[in-house]
Amino acid sequence: MTEAPDSPWRMGAFRTLFAASALSHLGSNVGYVAIPLLAVTTLDAGPGQAGALAALSTAAFLLIGLPAGAWVDRLPGRRLLVSADAARAVLLASIPLTWWLGVLSLPQLYAVVLLTGCATVFFDVGSQSVLPELVGRERLVPANAAIVSLMAGANIAGRGAGGFMVQLLTAPLAILGGALAYLASACGLIGIARHHARTEPSTARRRLRTEIAEGLRHVFGTRELRPLALTATLTNLGAQMINAMLPVLFTRELHLPAGALGLYWAAGGLGILLGACLARPLAARLGHGRTLALAGLWFAPAALAVALVDTGPWLWVAGAGWLAVMTKTGIDNVLGVTLRQHLTPDPLLGRMNATFRFLLTGALAIGSALGGLIGEAANVRIVVWAGAVCLAGAFLPVFYSPIRTLRELPATPAPPHRASATSATEA
Repeated sequence: MTEAPDSPWRMGAFRTLFAASALSHLGSNVGYVAIPLLAVTTLDAGPGQAGALAALSTAAFLLIGLPAGAWVDRLPGRRLLVSADAARAVLLASIPLTWWLGVLSLPQLYAVVLLTGCATVFFDVGSQSVLPELVGRERLVPANAAIVSLMAGANIAGRGAGGFMVQLLTAPLAILGGALAYLASACGLIGIARHHARTEPSTARRRLRTEIAEGLRHVFGTRELRPLALTATLTNLGAQMINAMLPVLFTRELHLPAGALGLYWAAGGLGILLGACLARPLAARLGHGRTLALAGLWFAPAALAVALVDTGPWLWVAGAGWLAVMTKTGIDNVLGVTLRQHLTPDPLLGRMNATFRFLLTGALAIGSALGGLIGEAANVRIVVWAGAVCLAGAFLPVFYSPIRTLRELPATPAPPHRASATSATEA
């Protein structure tokens, strides 16, 4: 059976990117489970320290997220992907090495997750920005569906395997496996970097802050992009308040094994996979924007079930709620990202993606820090309830926006007019 003419699978560069990204996401998800469990079980981290660790893992998007978009628009994106994966491999490998030497400490974990987050900034922004160039805008919906399905599969395999690897092999060895996955991804991406050199960027460059401001104006000045950004930010804020406290809740209050936490997070990956599979047929039947709006109404309120997490049947109830919320996230990741790419001309793709990543991952950092503070001042249950309420209402900005009436994807706008660069200086 041959692929459809609009299938991205017909393109070798996309297949290579997909395979390398699979390894990269696998490494990320193993570390997502193993590093906080290592901190809690081996270094005796408390709720505040666990929250700080989770916050530092995403703080890089607040620190360098916006300028990273301008840099991605200037530099060869595929080479950035290779460098980012190689850096993450080295950083993660330092954890089992220092553990073996007996000198592992919380400050080292803080440094590793912060620097790994910096590399992730460039990988995430770069991968979303090179995709339209690799497959063409007419193939973006199936390409994004494939990438989101990949992320979901990595969540299922990586987080599920990460929990059991910690349980069976110890956390440091699980982290070593994640480092090897990053290394393999970097090796795979070298082929794209070598054979698909990006079009040379313009030699006339403006000040960095001018380019950053242009990306911010595009996102916040476009009536469809603004509610997408707000809904996604609230979703990440609520989800991370919950996730930052789950290692403490599962291991210390519920006395559940690491494998149970891995399976719980894997249920979220299954939901993302389900949402990615539903996105295209629902959009074809209901319309692109209406599907984005209705998915929130259908699935987001299930977040309140997550706050009921406990042992016995309530663990299954909470897991089902988490699966439903992540199903909405899977739909959003396919249709929302595609809509963002269609509303953005090529010269602004890096800055648009960086602005979204700044907001979305910045919300993760704030959610982690806020969760840690509330957990220390009160208890982790209150944090989980607060996050669940935020998740349940996060869909409202999109639901009450012009997106709800959008049936077809809009044409990509022309690039913004640029003033003469002769008087501008490079940052």
